[in-house]
Amino acid sequence: MCERQLSPDEKYHLIGRNLQEVLGEDKIKSILKERDLKIYWGTATTGKPHVAYFVPMSKIADFLRAGAEVTILFADLHAYLDNLKAPWELLALRTEYYEHSIKAILRSIGVPLEKLKFVKGTEYQLSKEYTLDVYRLSSVVTEHDAKKAGAEVVKQVDHPLLSGLLYPGLQALDEEYLKVDAQFGGVDQRKIFTFSEKYLPQLGYAKRAHLMNPMVPGLTGTKMSSSEEDSKIDLLDSPANVKKKLRKAFCEPGNIENNGILSFVKHVVFPLLNETEQFVVKRKAEDGGDVNFKTFDALEKAFADLAIHPTDLKSAVEAQINRLLAPVIKEFEAPELKKLLENAYPQPGKQKGNNQATANNADEIIPSRLDIRVGKVVRVERHPNADSLYVEQIDLGEAEPRTIVSGLGEFVTIEEMQNRLVVVLCNLKPVKIRGIESKGMVLCASVETPRQVEPLLPPADAISGEKIVFENYEDGSSDALLNPKKKIWEKLQVDLKTNSDGFGHWQGNAMLTKSGGKIRSNALANAPIK
Repeated sequence: MCERQLSPDEKYHLIGRNLQEVLGEDKIKSILKERDLKIYWGTATTGKPHVAYFVPMSKIADFLRAGAEVTILFADLHAYLDNLKAPWELLALRTEYYEHSIKAILRSIGVPLEKLKFVKGTEYQLSKEYTLDVYRLSSVVTEHDAKKAGAEVVKQVDHPLLSGLLYPGLQALDEEYLKVDAQFGGVDQRKIFTFSEKYLPQLGYAKRAHLMNPMVPGLTGTKMSSSEEDSKIDLLDSPANVKKKLRKAFCEPGNIENNGILSFVKHVVFPLLNETEQFVVKRKAEDGGDVNFKTFDALEKAFADLAIHPTDLKSAVEAQINRLLAPVIKEFEAPELKKLLENAYPQPGKQKGNNQATANNADEIIPSRLDIRVGKVVRVERHPNADSLYVEQIDLGEAEPRTIVSGLGEFVTIEEMQNRLVVVLCNLKPVKIRGIESKGMVLCASVETPRQVEPLLPPADAISGEKIVFENYEDGSSDALLNPKKKIWEKLQVDLKTNSDGFGHWQGNAMLTKSGGKIRSNALANAPIK
């Protein structure tokens, strides 16, 4: 028996349901009267895909049900341009991992892969024609518009790389080179979409429509993120891990705002139920027994009215997530895919054949690569060849104090330095300064006008040799020695500074001793640390 053909209005209902916003609604409806829509969705191959990827995948299932032609773009080049989130050496491996992951998700929810087209960005983004269009676009786009367009998507830093400014333009050009009518993405990409609508016509290309999903909160109530472990469930998390993370998830009784549990049910579970299925919340008989819901609105109202307890809702969602993840986990039991995961996302600082440098060449530029420790100055004297320099012997918890040369002679007295606790970067390559080898750097807050330099202060109860870490990067391993050719320190240092209260941080992640004490400057707020 042939399937009933959907009307243009029915197709638009499927395409638009659960979206937060549609730009170009009239254009889409006009196309649907003539033919099926052509849509693309892109994902930058950076951090590991997680359970939130089921949200766009459930919408892609809607698009296919509406007869749309859908292209999935693995945006490998974009991943590199987003402030080096994905190292060049790992692009091919991570793209391969994403392809296996996305296809496994789609198979898990019953989406036929033969109806989809999969494209890697570098298959066409390095072509002569595309490159010329990048140059053409750069001749009409202002720096202000490029930075504004990427504000919600590209990692924002104080000294942005040119690569991050190119990112929105490339995403706009993708619409033309993939020959689509519309691009689908999260509402966090709205500024890139309006950027595309403004600038593509200036190159003589058609303005496309844009379909935007709401941002689904993570388990902590904020955006689900690959870099925030507690906010997301990994595609390969075991049922035990799923239970543990859901148990800790934010789900306040009656609170339907920023509730990641409810949002997942709305945007993944209900769209994937067939006409005869219902969402089942299992409960003990003494608590009223099981409850079935035909619509999300009914479930949301029951939760808001306190008729459904968070524990029971979490248990129901746990069952749904494990059902979705089971086939994905089974696929990744294959030895070749386990090896792919290990190679695409190597542990920071992991040894490979006793060659630390080889292990870290492919690692990301993250602050855990820095070996920073609390030190105590046990002896200090002026450099024999330069009055502005001090030669310090600093106890770093090692067998002997380290010799470190610092340019602090004009800013701190010898009496103030003697027996002082300081913060020391320990894995720089040793260098000779005016004839004396220095084996580290005393980190200081510093401003140019008027010129002031102050050594950072650890907590008074800190111990010599105690490791200093950065919030959200506590578990990474530091390099044995920073390769000066890779300029790891220089790339990290531009975002290392004190905040308005004088506390040290990197991109907003607090600088802490292992025991949790904060690193600070007494006198210099909002100052670079170097």
